[in-house]
Amino acid sequence: MIARILIPVILLIVLPDLYVDVHYLRHRSSYVWWKRLLWWLPSLLMLAYSVAIASTRDFVPDEMVFINVYMMLVGIVVMPKAIFALFSSAGYLLCRLRHRRANWGNILWLPVALFQIYIVCYGFIFGFGKLEVRHLDLYFDDLPKEFDGYRIVHFSDAHVGTFQYDRRQLLQRDVDSINAQHADMVVFTGDIQNMKPQEIYPVQDILAQVKAPDGVYSVLGNHDYSIYTHVPPAVAQANIAETVARQQRAGWNVLRNEHRVIRRGTDSLVVAGEENGGRKPSPALADIGKTLRGVGNDAFVVMLQHDPSVWRNQILPSSHVQLTLSGHTHAGQVSLFGLRPTMLTAKEDYGLYMDGNRQLYVTSGLAGVLAMRFGATAEIAVITLRRAL
Repeated sequence: MIARILIPVILLIVLPDLYVDVHYLRHRSSYVWWKRLLWWLPSLLMLAYSVAIASTRDFVPDEMVFINVYMMLVGIVVMPKAIFALFSSAGYLLCRLRHRRANWGNILWLPVALFQIYIVCYGFIFGFGKLEVRHLDLYFDDLPKEFDGYRIVHFSDAHVGTFQYDRRQLLQRDVDSINAQHADMVVFTGDIQNMKPQEIYPVQDILAQVKAPDGVYSVLGNHDYSIYTHVPPAVAQANIAETVARQQRAGWNVLRNEHRVIRRGTDSLVVAGEENGGRKPSPALADIGKTLRGVGNDAFVVMLQHDPSVWRNQILPSSHVQLTLSGHTHAGQVSLFGLRPTMLTAKEDYGLYMDGNRQLYVTSGLAGVLAMRFGATAEIAVITLRRAL
């Protein structure tokens, strides 16, 4: 992860210290060499840490504590300096333009930096451990009568490799919360792991506890295709097979461009699952035709698709699917005043979206590669299907 942005990270670490050194410290008569070294020491250590993290062959280290500690240090050591340099340099330019001496940027940076430190500390220490059970009643004109009141628990993005050590109890709490909803069906919309199926082994018993009368259904997310590890193609394919097998061993029905039929008396509901249709590993994996082969146009379909962008790009124009459930975005993991970073890259990044009688729900998921959330709480969605009056 850091290897892909190592040069920007180095600049982020070095440039703020260089700005302070040149503009504020170098001109002091008391600024001797050892004081200068002390000023630069945190940045030098962060540079070494960055290179070490970037040297990891895979997307993130196997021991997730290393990447989480690293990102916390970036938030409380590197970012405040960057904020000061940004505000101070902007204030300096403003002083030059207006021929003033008071640089207000040297004051205004402090509350911004303190708030940013608060976000990081709260997000890692407290925010990641929070869980919300969100209830939604969704109305459809063509819902079969026998499925009026049908309850589906939707969860996504478990990233179980992040639940190492004492965080394992959080995953147990999440599973207990899923079962406590007494839903008719449970669905999981991808990213069971961070990188490889070995992450599932320590929590296999917890995942196997997820139960529902009509079954547990899942699809694969981008992290489930072994694309974030440097392994030969044959090993990658074996890893995908193992990821699928581990979910099946837990009693889950993994849908890979296929569907199942749930019956209530003479009525039926179709739960369908597509391969991930996002940019990674390949948009071509998602095959709506294959997924719905044999499904009549009058059927009520609940589609599981990891990436919500597929809803508008493929599902809406080429199928009659009434309800699509997705994850992938984690609701940005940080939300301020309703603004999320994923809004910049995804048109449907979190919540309920409608196009006529067709609906999409994007959940914020349970976790992420980083064990940090602020304002974008992990959630379990309890969806009750209703017939429109």
